Amino acid sequence: MASTTPTQIDTAPPVAKSGGSTGRAGDKIFAGLSKGSGILLLVIMASIAAFLTYRASIALSKNEGNFLTTFDWNASANPPVFGIAVLLFGTVVSSIVAMAIAVPIAVGIALFISHYAPRKLAAPLAYVVDLLAAVPSIIYGIWGALFLVPQLNGLNLWLDEYLGWTYVFEKTQVGVARSLFTVGILLAIMILPIVTSVSREVFLQVPRMNEEAALALGATRWEVIRMSVLPFGRSGVISASMLGLGRALGETMAVATVLSPSFLISGHILNPGGGTFAQNIAAKFDEANEFGRDALIASGLVLFLLTLLVNGAARLIIARRKDFSGANA
Repeated sequence: MASTTPTQIDTAPPVAKSGGSTGRAGDKIFAGLSKGSGILLLVIMASIAAFLTYRASIALSKNEGNFLTTFDWNASANPPVFGIAVLLFGTVVSSIVAMAIAVPIAVGIALFISHYAPRKLAAPLAYVVDLLAAVPSIIYGIWGALFLVPQLNGLNLWLDEYLGWTYVFEKTQVGVARSLFTVGILLAIMILPIVTSVSREVFLQVPRMNEEAALALGATRWEVIRMSVLPFGRSGVISASMLGLGRALGETMAVATVLSPSFLISGHILNPGGGTFAQNIAAKFDEANEFGRDALIASGLVLFLLTLLVNGAARLIIARRKDFSGANA
């Protein structure tokens, strides 16, 4: 039986390459800058929260109404009476409408660009979609007020006729389409490029091996997308949707240009009226006195907390589904 010689292991320390000390110094500098950037971000967030809380406490201490349930906004009255019930309702409803319209369309566009469109068409189409994100909000607002609002009168009548039984799409007031539904459509157009761009990049990161394996097993293109692409990109689509929702919640000028504000809550989203946090702050900030601005800051604090809650919920959803999304692939 032939004897085997044990393999000798070289335990000599590695020879330092030229510039090693410089590399280690660079690593330390980069680590320090990264840590400092993270700490700076936390400090900025804490400073914003502290400022909003301090100014909001001044307003809430003198408010004669219930801040959460009062419909009126008379912060300049004596005594001041103001509440966020209408603003919270309008912000949530318009954002839900925007997300319900934008997310399915954005995912469809992203899939078309990444898996269906020819390369000569995909690149220009992706550029056009990305270009929409650079359009200023006021331009969307002017377009919405001058073009979208008049064009939606026919759609509102159609929805009232065929879906009025749902109560939500029942139109009980006569007037132009300056409603939460119109705001939702405008916000959907504004957040569409954000959701599309992020989703497209996520879908392009799907391992080619997964798609080829599904095709080798006889799957159709749709089955490949359903079994390989969508599960892999689920967390990315959720993240993209939350980015779009963040813009929808805080959009100001476009909403202020299109919406006809009123401090009434109505489940008929086709009726003119309503309000959002950002729109109310933009409309009343210039004419408000010192106390009135504190009241508006209090409403801004609620919007700040609402945004944090939405993003926190999104992170929880992503964390629960990361094992099935392909994020660890």
